[in-house]
Amino acid sequence: MMPQSAVLRRLKTPQKIQDFLDYELDFNDTTTGVCLSPFEVLKCRRAHCIEGAMLAAAAFLFHGRPPLLLDLRADSTDDDHVIAPFLENGRWGAVAQSQFCGLRFREPIYGSVAELAKSYFEFYYNDYGRKTLREFSAPLNLARLKPEWLYGADVRFVSKRLDAVRHYRILSGRQPEKLRKADSLLYEAEILGCGRAPLTLRRARPYSRLAAPGKK
Repeated sequence: MMPQSAVLRRLKTPQKIQDFLDYELDFNDTTTGVCLSPFEVLKCRRAHCIEGAMLAAAAFLFHGRPPLLLDLRADSTDDDHVIAPFLENGRWGAVAQSQFCGLRFREPIYGSVAELAKSYFEFYYNDYGRKTLREFSAPLNLARLKPEWLYGADVRFVSKRLDAVRHYRILSGRQPEKLRKADSLLYEAEILGCGRAPLTLRRARPYSRLAAPGKK
């Protein structure tokens, strides 16, 4: 296996980082509660969402970009999701690790962090098809944290710090009550590549409960 610094050296662009997350890492669906640092992720070659986002942030830092994280906060029926935003030519994009295809990469075309966060809304739903994304955080710059986030065995302090950052509401008033549920084909398209059977052509049906593949 390549030394961690050698891996980070070749992850020169957000696109290459996303390719690494998609094609060279397994999704970490263990329930130990441990949060692996980027160097630990590169040793075991698996990551859940915040671990993947921190790895992306480490690669950003290695190549001179700010190592940012952004929290997408769900309602009480779903998991939060963490992405690594980046700024390119005045526009925001993101790198992300997820079992759901629509919760991964975003091209740098968004005029604000709010626009970027809202681009995840339609793809963010729970086991019952209800769209659950409710808030997004201000970006957290990991360069302001103690350097253990890069190499520690368990860096849960990062998620605690991110959770404490100011968050902004996406919906207001009665908007949550009027949202349309995701249908079955969107769900099945979202989990392609997650060990499920491939799609076959068929009519979409209303979203009844389908077992989700795991955490965001």
